Amino acid sequence: MNKIEKLIKELCPNGMEWKKLEEVCEIGTGNSNRQDATDNGQYPFFVRSKDVLKIDTFEYSEESIIIPGEGGIGDIFHYIKGKYALHQRAYRVHPISDKLCGKFLYYYLFANFKLYINSKAVNATVTSIRKPMLEGFPIPLPPLPIQTEIVRILDKFVEQQEQIEKLIELRKKQYEYYRKELLKPKEGEKWETKTLGEIGKISIGKKPNEILDKGTFEYINAGTTCSGYSETYNFEGDTITTPSRGEGGIGFVGYQKKRFWCGPLCYAIKTSENNKFIYHYLTLHNKLILDLKCEGGVPALNRKDLITIEIQVPPVAVQEKIVHTLDSFETSITNLTSALEASKRRYEYYRDKMMRF
Repeated sequence: MNKIEKLIKELCPNGMEWKKLEEVCEIGTGNSNRQDATDNGQYPFFVRSKDVLKIDTFEYSEESIIIPGEGGIGDIFHYIKGKYALHQRAYRVHPISDKLCGKFLYYYLFANFKLYINSKAVNATVTSIRKPMLEGFPIPLPPLPIQTEIVRILDKFVEQQEQIEKLIELRKKQYEYYRKELLKPKEGEKWETKTLGEIGKISIGKKPNEILDKGTFEYINAGTTCSGYSETYNFEGDTITTPSRGEGGIGFVGYQKKRFWCGPLCYAIKTSENNKFIYHYLTLHNKLILDLKCEGGVPALNRKDLITIEIQVPPVAVQEKIVHTLDSFETSITNLTSALEASKRRYEYYRDKMMRF
C-alpha cells in the first residue's frame, strides 16, 4: 500500500467528501481582448490557446486555474499564482475554500474534466464551455495532507519533464552550432568542390504493390515523414532521400539508415562519399535544393537540376569525424526525447490513477 493509499485509509475511513465546483470556487471570465497583448508586457495574459501572451496591465492577483471557453476543450489548462490578465472567453476558477489546494484542483481538472464534458454531449462534440458546465463539475475534497502529497508527486514529474526539455533545447542549439562550424573548411584546409552528379547516383522510386499502416519497411515518398509501410524494399539503407514533387516537401532532406521503399515522388541518392556527411551538408544547405524548385501547379525538383548542386567535400577521414560528432548529438537528442516521452507517460499514468477517487 503506497503513501496515498495509507493516508486515504487513515484520514478518510468513511469515504471522501464531494462538492460542486461552484461551492468551493469563484468562476468567471476575463475582460481583455487579444489585441490588448503587448510583446514585452509585464504580466501573463491567458487567451484561448496553450500560448500565454504578455500584457502591461493585470486584472487579477490570485491563485487560479485558467480554462479556455473555446478551442482545446478539456485539453488546455493553466495554473497561475500571481498577477495576470484574462481573455473574455476564458474562465478563471479561483479556489475560495480552505479545504481545497489550487494545484490539486488543476491536476484533477486535467485528469477528469474532458471525460465529464464528453459525458454531457449527446451525439455531438463540445466546442465551447458554458459556465454551468463548470459550476456543476463534481470534485473530491480529500484532506489537505492527501492533496499536498499528490501535488508533490505530480510536480516532481513536471519538474523532471521541464529539465529534460531544457536539455533537449540545449543539445539542439549545440547541434546547430557545431553543424555550421564543422561543415565548412577550417583555416588552411582544402576541400574539393564536386557536383552531386559527380559523386552520386540519383534514382526515382516507384509505388509499392501495397501501402500498409504497419510493415517491415518504411515507405518514403513526397512528404517529410514516413508515408506508410511496405513488406518489401527497393533500396538499401545508408541512403539520402529528397522529394521530387509536392507541396511542402521540396527542400527536405532525409536519411534512411535501414532498407526502405522509395516512392514515385522521391529521389534516392547514393554517393561515393560518406552518405551521412552528404546528408548533413544538404540539410544545412537545403537552400541549394529550394533554389532549384520549379513552381507551377505542383512544385517539382528535376533530376537534371539536382545533379548540378555543388558540395564542398573534405577527405573521407574528415567526413567520418564530422559525422561521428554530429551523430553523437543526434543520439543524445533522440535519447532525451525518448526519456521525455517516458516521463510523460508515467506522469499521465500516476495522475490518472491518483485522481480516480
